[in-house]
Amino acid sequence: MSRVYNFSAGPAVLPEEVLKEAADEMLDYRGCGMSVMEMSHRSKVYDDIIKTAEADLRSLLSIPDDYEVMFLQGGASQQFAMIPMNLMKNKVADYIVTGQWAKKAYQEAQIYGKANKIASSEDKTFSYIPDCSDLPISPDADYVYICENNTIYGTKFKKLPNTKGKTLVSDVSSCFLSEPMDVTKYGLVYGGVQKNIGPAGVVIVIMKKELITEDVLPGTPTMLRYKIHADAKSLYNTPPAYGIYICGKVFKWIQKMGGLEAMKQRNEEKAKILYDFLDESSLFKGTVVKEDRSLMNVPFITGNEELDAKFVKESKAAGLENLKGHRSVGGMRASIYNAMPIEGVKALVEFMKKFEVENK
Repeated sequence: MSRVYNFSAGPAVLPEEVLKEAADEMLDYRGCGMSVMEMSHRSKVYDDIIKTAEADLRSLLSIPDDYEVMFLQGGASQQFAMIPMNLMKNKVADYIVTGQWAKKAYQEAQIYGKANKIASSEDKTFSYIPDCSDLPISPDADYVYICENNTIYGTKFKKLPNTKGKTLVSDVSSCFLSEPMDVTKYGLVYGGVQKNIGPAGVVIVIMKKELITEDVLPGTPTMLRYKIHADAKSLYNTPPAYGIYICGKVFKWIQKMGGLEAMKQRNEEKAKILYDFLDESSLFKGTVVKEDRSLMNVPFITGNEELDAKFVKESKAAGLENLKGHRSVGGMRASIYNAMPIEGVKALVEFMKKFEVENK
């Protein structure tokens, strides 16, 4: 069986050479006689794996020394609680709601304090990013929260909001390492790795050291305190060891491909092929306003639910997997992360052209 083109939103496509390398090392990692899956996270060999992964990530993103990098568990969804538990000193935070994940984060924060929804695009099914140049930022807000790339709806912040001096917290799960990012514009930036970087089970948190304190909300579990993980260098408990190992390989792959600038060019080229087709198609249309389109997640529809279902079924038979849209919006969605080759996007467009002719 040959490999399919996998357009899943996550867990998602990984670079083939990374998978082959991991396969070669599966039984014996570099002569140590065991798999990375089996080794102690306290061993010298594993210590080297996690430290190299962190160093490579720091290099890719030019992360300054006054930021901590943590490899944690619980996915992005656990961060919805961990962030207010650790950062809501005044019990006030502002949320910009541009999709389902931002909405969930906003709802979770309400458990811990006053979460203010200061902007939203829910009025038009999250199909755009609201103007964030002059928002009613709360004077006592501990932070301003965004989800930078909205996986389900295919929108992306092209310009970060004006937080008027408040700490910016951002969930970058579905655009992580897809292009250069200035870490210094954020107090905390995090992402689940299962879209662009690795297998499910790891969330990476990059956080300004001055925000990591003992001063957390009463009742915050030990495991949900950033300071515990930062002090222990992500080894307070057994980390998702194998997942981190794969992430480390992907960092090396990105470096080999030319770094984040090269990734951005490659991703823009892929997205252009698909968006250009959607813009001229008489059957398919994109659902996002042009200026807010994501390079990573491209939702589209035919306008007919039965035809959408037929498309999903036939595309699967043609080796184009996971094109069904999220259950909350229907339609189709192509996630074209870093590891999706340009050939995959071209194959999708060719299939869409053929489908259009046959179903006019």
